[in-house]
Amino acid sequence: MGVSFTPEEGSVLYRLLAENSTDIILKTDCAGNLLHGLPTMSRLGLLPPAQSGARHLRDLVAPECAEQVLAAHRGALSGGGEGDWVEFRAASRGQRARWYAIQTRRIVDAADRVCGGISIVRSLDERRSFEEKLFAAAMTDPLTGLTNRSAFVSMLGHLVEEKADGWVAMFDIDHFKAINLRYGHSAGDEVLIAFADLVRVLTREADIISRIGGESFGILLPRTARDEAERMSREIVVTLAESSAAAGGGLAITVSAGLAAIGGTLDDTIRRAELALAVAKARGRNRVHVDCAAAGVQ
Repeated sequence: MGVSFTPEEGSVLYRLLAENSTDIILKTDCAGNLLHGLPTMSRLGLLPPAQSGARHLRDLVAPECAEQVLAAHRGALSGGGEGDWVEFRAASRGQRARWYAIQTRRIVDAADRVCGGISIVRSLDERRSFEEKLFAAAMTDPLTGLTNRSAFVSMLGHLVEEKADGWVAMFDIDHFKAINLRYGHSAGDEVLIAFADLVRVLTREADIISRIGGESFGILLPRTARDEAERMSREIVVTLAESSAAAGGGLAITVSAGLAAIGGTLDDTIRRAELALAVAKARGRNRVHVDCAAAGVQ
């Protein structure tokens, strides 16, 4: 059995549902003029028409999104686009950008003529924030807060494709397994965190630091000459050794580094950097070795 409401009852139900929803409900005429917008607008960062001065649907939408939203509105009223969700950035008026999705259904009068539309506007901020957190989790090392190996390889691949000048530095904490065995994994974690903090201090804003393995770190140095890349790497190696010695306590911490120019293929660049690191370790650790195999590297 169906349920019917008088116009007055329908209006009460409409307001009851809308005012207890996290969505925004708008009523427009066929031209997109705003006839009604409920108080929930302010809770989601959009002012009701009476407060914002908005008179048309386009007044709520950032200019670059207006045509897409209006086209969807026209499509819904013509019967061709009902049920479609369209994402848009709201007109900000100096505030931070907010994103929404809108869905419109047409309304008809007693003569079955289209007289406007009812739209649901839903905030996407929570969803986008969740997606950003998921992306960050997938690309971030939880212990140090640095990007992880997946992010490192992806960013290096981009630099290789762009044929960008620069260098890759790879670092390994020397005798790290022995540190874990002698002092425990919590001490090993503290060493990794301290080294990550040191590298942050000694590198530039444009440099990209990643933890790429258990005790392994990588730094991408785009648009950097060999002399500068080598100087920075040696400074990291020397500073860690000196600060460890000054701290005392019997725990000597050093690091080995390998440097390779960005060039050739992604795999070749990584291979040369790893080989340079292996040479540094084979020659006694606590040092930097520079790979000069790439064409044009002096």
